[in-house]
Amino acid sequence: QVQLEESGGGLVQAGDSLRLSCAASGHIDNSHNIGWFRQAPGKDREFVAAIKWSGRDTMYAESVKGRFTISTDNVKSMLYLQMLSLKPEDTAVYYCAADLRRYLPIGTVSQSYQFWGQGTQVTVSS
Repeated sequence: QVQLEESGGGLVQAGDSLRLSCAASGHIDNSHNIGWFRQAPGKDREFVAAIKWSGRDTMYAESVKGRFTISTDNVKSMLYLQMLSLKPEDTAVYYCAADLRRYLPIGTVSQSYQFWGQGTQVTVSS
């Protein structure tokens, strides 16, 4: 079991930066994967980025590659998403998600993740 709590969302202008944080409490270790998804109004939840808790492997959606960076701080049990050059199309609720099945490749579909946070709103104005 793991509990996830996101923070750091807000209203920014296009081109601005924002860093999202996700506090993970409970048992999570280097065999697990953790990531970020987002859901815009009227759209399906989509994969953004994910990382092995060890920090060794990462995966990004094409739409954010080169602009977003995912990272972990295992000592603080934190997951981060640094977002640069934000665009209006990045507007969504961002969710932190954990896959606690052991030693699996990083998944890019929401069904791969068993635990979810409540989400944090990111709004990018043009």
